[in-house]
Amino acid sequence: MAFDTFDEGISLGGMRSKTEIRTLICYLFKSVGVPMTKDAVVNALMEKGLANYFETSSSFDDLIRNGNIELVDEEKKRYFNTDNGNMIAVQLEDTLAPTVKERAIECALALLKQERVESENKVTIEKCDNGYTVTFRISGGDMELLSFSLYVPDKQQARILRKNFYKDPDLYYSVMIAMLTRNKRAVTEILDELGSVI
Repeated sequence: MAFDTFDEGISLGGMRSKTEIRTLICYLFKSVGVPMTKDAVVNALMEKGLANYFETSSSFDDLIRNGNIELVDEEKKRYFNTDNGNMIAVQLEDTLAPTVKERAIECALALLKQERVESENKVTIEKCDNGYTVTFRISGGDMELLSFSLYVPDKQQARILRKNFYKDPDLYYSVMIAMLTRNKRAVTEILDELGSVI
């Protein structure tokens, strides 16, 4: 197969032809089985070095133009395969290396989980006197379960807090409940779990 893409940012075994990238995008939608944003798809392929940003974005747009994927949720800007896209995924699936397919699906599922976490739990960073106020909100469906704010001296620290919060918002909720109820067993379990993560 002829290489017709830039290879900047592509790791060994990554996609180097637009046909492969388009096939992988269709395969990804079919395998994951849920609509995804363009950013989620592009990031899934970039994260593991499977394809270059520009080529993936261009291939995604080609698939829209050719009627292989379509916008199915205008509000959230989520796309999904059309019947043609599913046919491409089925007919050309064997042209993709198994490791490429596995890495793409793994990344897409992780990014979908991250999107869900970020849509259900919010972090806002606001400039204040001498620094920033970072406000964390944890929701449980239609209601807010917990909200708290912290002061940090600079924006970099605020971004680090936001990034760490989004890794496991449920942990912060559990910690607060355990501390406020003085549940020593729960605190010990959380600290043990935290020790294995750090």
